[in-house]
Amino acid sequence: MDKTKSTTTTASGTSSRFTTNKLKKSSPPPTTTANTVHSTAAAAITTSSNTVLSRRVHRVLQDFLVIWLDSNVDKSKNDFKKSIQRLRHIVASVITFTDVQECIDFLSEIKNERVYMIVSGSVGRYLIPEIHTWPQLNSIYIFCGKQSVHEEWANAISKIKGVYTKIKPICKALQIDREQCDQAMISISFHGIDALFMCTPLLKEVFSEIDDDKAKSIKELVDYCRLQDDIPENEIANVEQEYNLHKPIWWYTAPCFISSMFNRGFRLLDVDIIFKMGFFIRHLHQHVKELYHEQQAATTTNTAPFEVFRGQALSMQDFEKMKQTEGGLMSFNNFLSTSRNRNISLQNFACPAAFEPNSHWECKFLVDVYCII
Repeated sequence: MDKTKSTTTTASGTSSRFTTNKLKKSSPPPTTTANTVHSTAAAAITTSSNTVLSRRVHRVLQDFLVIWLDSNVDKSKNDFKKSIQRLRHIVASVITFTDVQECIDFLSEIKNERVYMIVSGSVGRYLIPEIHTWPQLNSIYIFCGKQSVHEEWANAISKIKGVYTKIKPICKALQIDREQCDQAMISISFHGIDALFMCTPLLKEVFSEIDDDKAKSIKELVDYCRLQDDIPENEIANVEQEYNLHKPIWWYTAPCFISSMFNRGFRLLDVDIIFKMGFFIRHLHQHVKELYHEQQAATTTNTAPFEVFRGQALSMQDFEKMKQTEGGLMSFNNFLSTSRNRNISLQNFACPAAFEPNSHWECKFLVDVYCII
């Protein structure tokens, strides 16, 4: 029986290789449960469960990963290697599979991350209708040689962003989806200030009192990131070499790992991430205060509030909670990216969220900022 190999590609380029049985082209459509795809979709699996589990022994520092499933991909070709590099400029962790069952086993274990899945048309037409409702699957991209063959069935599934014959448009769509998803993953409490959300201001106060060695703190952060094998080396090197050249808000809004790692730390209250980024929390908090006072000084009175806007997707469940607490207090367990320009929040975030397939409602927040920081 022919054999193929499957590879985990992460930020540092390391990989773990193992042998699996090749997907049979003539196999009938699979039926799927939360943990398995029946063997009618693929040949018997020879890989032990420990192999799949070994993929996730390193800590995950970002909320996103790409899964690429293709039974016939040739990983030795330069085109494939270049495609992986393109994808990793957008999402650091790219995990490739050639075996359906192994891919589903891995996907079913994911709880806290959002998955962007690239799948070949021949496999996807049978597999995707069975798994597209899984909540961890954020977006799906069909990658094939004959676009017209797969468009009809793909158009019936809302999470499928398109049918593509080249990697470049997939990367473009992935970039947009990732940015919107990152914005939507900011946690919101609709029950006032609960105990969990009180942790954020307390942590900011603690870190604001710490006077540590900035150079040492930066080195500890980049060393930690390199050990986790989850972030592109060029992004780590940029932070290591250029951190002092830019303001903290610039780093928070820059297209690099800082914001996604930062947001994940607060969303999950991941102590390791929060403490490794303690110096950045302090710098960002101080910069926000400085910017606020500068903006207030430019107004007619020091006590005048000013308005900023934020667009964000909400799940149907959270949308119902928000309707029930109209006029109440909402808490955000994080820093928020906002804009003074209403159209930016609408066009870039709120309006696209209205067309998302994951049962999301668009939500536009109008925030009056007072001197409370």
